[in-house]
Amino acid sequence: MGLRGRDAPWSRSLPSRNTGPCQNLICFPPDIKCFGTCDQGLVPVPLIWNQRIVQPPVSFPDLVPLYNKFSRDFIANCAQRGLPFLLYYASHHTHYPQFASREYAGQSRRGPFGDALSEFDGSVGQLLQALQENGLANTTLVFFTSDNGPSTMRMARGGSSGLLKRGKGTTYEGGLREPAVVYWPGRIAPGVTHELASTLDILPPLAALAGAALPRVTLDGYNLSPVLFGAGKSPRQVMFFYPPSPDPLQGPFAVRLGKYKAHFFTQGQFHSDPPPAQACHGLTPLTPHLPPLLFDLESDPAENYDLLQSSAESELLQEIKLQKMLFEQRMEFGESQTRKGKDLALQPCCVPNCAPKPYCCQCS
Repeated sequence: MGLRGRDAPWSRSLPSRNTGPCQNLICFPPDIKCFGTCDQGLVPVPLIWNQRIVQPPVSFPDLVPLYNKFSRDFIANCAQRGLPFLLYYASHHTHYPQFASREYAGQSRRGPFGDALSEFDGSVGQLLQALQENGLANTTLVFFTSDNGPSTMRMARGGSSGLLKRGKGTTYEGGLREPAVVYWPGRIAPGVTHELASTLDILPPLAALAGAALPRVTLDGYNLSPVLFGAGKSPRQVMFFYPPSPDPLQGPFAVRLGKYKAHFFTQGQFHSDPPPAQACHGLTPLTPHLPPLLFDLESDPAENYDLLQSSAESELLQEIKLQKMLFEQRMEFGESQTRKGKDLALQPCCVPNCAPKPYCCQCS
């Protein structure tokens, strides 16, 4: 993600893509099929440019080279025209299904996951090189991060959360902690920070740097400028963690306050199988904890030692419960969009005016 100048009137997102695998799609050249299955009654995953389907279905081995070319051309175009810009690069790597272009396929000792990761690394390098070549390296903020922990259920095809407990789908640290690197030569000093931050906190500092007003809606994000530019501590001290399917009756599953984290509910997730402990198994049901499980994440990032089993952290626990209560009082759940069902008229279709959908949307 790059931002240059006081404002960014010209922004661009890369062509959108779905993440669903299909048996008839090629993931690794020259002829290795994608791993997994899909609903063959639906249109194979298309590549969409704005409102137009440009690849029906998407050719995965050609996808990242298309992303990279678009990004390089976009950066060069903005540089030539003297335009500040925002480029949002939402890479598919290393999401499932994994794939790699001809240049990277079969090159990693880590198998398909390693090939995908290597290509992603190459993409980041191409973006940084484009900034250098166009004289923008010292005037561009680059923000690199992820959206969730690894999917460990696929073994060789998934990542690793290391010493952190479990992975994607859980509210343990393995499902929530993400890498984050912020790069701006001359403005951000090299170093490591252990301040608390969230992807919710990306918008406010970008808006502040661009001189843009924040939208008039309730935002959960904080301005991370003090952390980014070395002027102070993070304004975020509390974080609330929800499961993949939030329920207003349960509220947040876990609450972090400073270096401490309390689990009020835990639940297994298949994305985090195979488990080292029964509490993490995909079939493990929703489990309430009263009192909650309490961990010191600085000394115990693996969440192995419940503090409440050894001592009574009464004041700390009361403060966490207070923060949770205040948050739930102002939290408003929006209407579920998925419960509205499906509208086949909105199905991406290679033959826009055909009927009946989706069966007439046969892409060649």
